[in-house]
Amino acid sequence: MSDIEIAQRATMLPITDIAEKRLGIPADQLDQYGRFKAKISLEYLDKLPANPNAKLILVTAMSPTPAGEGKTTTTVGLGDALNRIGKKTMICLREPSLGPVFGMKGGAAGGGYAQIVPMEDINLHFTGDFGAIALANNLLAAAIDNHIHHGNSLGIDARRITWKRVVDMNDRALRQLAISLGGPGNGFPREDGFDIVVASEVMAIFCLSTSLMDLKERLGKIIIGYTREQKPVRARDLKVHGAMAVLLKEAIKPNLVQTLENNPAFVHGGPFANIAHGCNTVIATQSAMKLADYVVTEAGFGADLGAEKFIDIKCRKSGLRPQAAVVVATIRALKYHGGVAVPDLNTENLEALEKGLVNLERHINNVRNHYGLNCVVGLNHFTADTEAEVELVRSKMAKYGAPVVVSKHWADGSAGAEELAKTVVDMIEKNPAQMTFLYQDSDNLWDKMKAVASKVYGAADISADAKVRGQIKKLQEDGFGEYPICIAKTQYSFSTDPALRGAPSGHVVNIREVRLSAGAEFVVFVCGDIMTMPGLPKVPSAELIDIDADGKVVGLF
Repeated sequence: MSDIEIAQRATMLPITDIAEKRLGIPADQLDQYGRFKAKISLEYLDKLPANPNAKLILVTAMSPTPAGEGKTTTTVGLGDALNRIGKKTMICLREPSLGPVFGMKGGAAGGGYAQIVPMEDINLHFTGDFGAIALANNLLAAAIDNHIHHGNSLGIDARRITWKRVVDMNDRALRQLAISLGGPGNGFPREDGFDIVVASEVMAIFCLSTSLMDLKERLGKIIIGYTREQKPVRARDLKVHGAMAVLLKEAIKPNLVQTLENNPAFVHGGPFANIAHGCNTVIATQSAMKLADYVVTEAGFGADLGAEKFIDIKCRKSGLRPQAAVVVATIRALKYHGGVAVPDLNTENLEALEKGLVNLERHINNVRNHYGLNCVVGLNHFTADTEAEVELVRSKMAKYGAPVVVSKHWADGSAGAEELAKTVVDMIEKNPAQMTFLYQDSDNLWDKMKAVASKVYGAADISADAKVRGQIKKLQEDGFGEYPICIAKTQYSFSTDPALRGAPSGHVVNIREVRLSAGAEFVVFVCGDIMTMPGLPKVPSAELIDIDADGKVVGLF
């Protein structure tokens, strides 16, 4: 059966039962969105006492491939398995964007018998959080042009406006365009463009805020552009940050759903890790750690992007500290990194597998030696995997002190991930991690970028043209040098070339653009050809998604 067919046959419990019986949350603290989704009152969550014994587990992965790795599936399977062995556990995931749902990546609800449900709702609009984030972002964009139209008392230089509009869809035609055409009544014409919602600074602020008032304050700090004297203009100068917070007051409450095995899950926030910081909300993770003894969360894409940002941005800002990591890999993906074409991945090929293992080895080295986390390799099982291939992975990983556990949660649910759960618990109990940052706040922005590129990506150096170097120098001088950096880069390679598989070394990482996210409190370094507004593929997933006469969704994964 397909993922959606499995999900549609699930026996879901009312979300009030999940909240009350599994988490002790009274029904009157829920805002229900139908029978199977709810938001939790922030006031209630704020009053919950801290759980000093709560353990945070980070699920990350090798560099993604067309073969698939199953990071979200593993997160769900591990969470179910921890509950199966008697550990009170919650999972925390990001919300899917409609861009990849209708594009090529797919959703973010897991797969097989390790899914969160209702899968269709989660992948299609869910509780409207992304719509609220887009509206808040675009309210600010409208206020900018309206202010200029009505006299521009702030002296905004239309040539130096940095704030873009957003939409939650892959649409390459919106990357660069002209607005305000048609005469004086329509404002002053200028160049503009759209980003996808998950790249919006409002999304980043949403995910890093610790309260509604923190959210409002951060929104006010957004720098939308500059005057002719190059003085920054902030959202609070336009007096719309309060209205933006109003649009987000319901969205900021964490969303509670359940797994196929009726275990609780928060699904909240959704920045991409290749163009943003790739983590679910701080509010959801911190709340889960009050409600459960074990919390399993994921960071987007491979450990070079999602895990690095989880640690250097989210953990730095929030005080969260994971006690262990699971690095997800598949035999198929490793062979792909060894040069095997997608149609041939189901054929045993030990030579290609050994060649491709360098990708996993670098990720393990980064997680253990640069992030300071003990880790387990979660080998997501495919039926074509052979014993010889599995043993080769085990033997190669042994020298890194990373146990390899074959996990069959896709086919068998929690039973298939029980060994993985026991291994992680044993690791935490015997040798809890001492997480480390990759760089210090006091390092300058250029050195922070160089540290990530050299230590994590294996690069020989970084580069930027004179204009970008000047922008970085100006940000440093203006007091933003202590911010962490958020690198926007292809997820498919350690380099900026998505075609370079394995573990390329000695390359130069070029910084194409730099953007200040003053409200989120980080600086974005855009590298290579990465786009903050993706395009749809030649055959988008939207062509397969349909609805039948009974209102049943079909073709959704």
